[in-house]
Amino acid sequence: MTSAHAPAVLAIYQAGLDSGDASFETTAPCWRTWDATHAAQHRFVAVDQHGRVLGWVAVSAVSSRCVYAGVVEHSVYVDPAAGRRGVGLALLQALIASTEAAGIWTIQSGIFPENTASAVLHERAGFRRVGVRERIGAHHGRWRDVVLIERRSTRVGSGG
Repeated sequence: MTSAHAPAVLAIYQAGLDSGDASFETTAPCWRTWDATHAAQHRFVAVDQHGRVLGWVAVSAVSSRCVYAGVVEHSVYVDPAAGRRGVGLALLQALIASTEAAGIWTIQSGIFPENTASAVLHERAGFRRVGVRERIGAHHGRWRDVVLIERRSTRVGSGG
């Protein structure tokens, strides 16, 4: 992913936010903010034969404490027009390969329970449900639960 992909990445992100079931965020940030908060070595875009961005995946550190150096939080977003074509799974597989090569042992995220497509995608990529954080935050005027998911590497760190 490069800054040339920024307009498409942010547009896909905003489309996900507009769905109401992707994040507590409601507005995609500017590229400078997005770029500063996502690790450059673990961000990928999927593009079609015409160079159009179909989706993206990226990670952020979960903590600055050294004990969590091998734990990241990820986001994956697919253009609604590119859904059900394997884009999300391909992006997650690229992310898993990249993070494991860098010594990262846990990829985690939180998803709304209503986002069943994301739950199925993550399960197919080897993520497991850790638990539910009930009524963790208000979103569009209602309290929402968040399902905590993670994928533990079988090759890095403690593995399982």
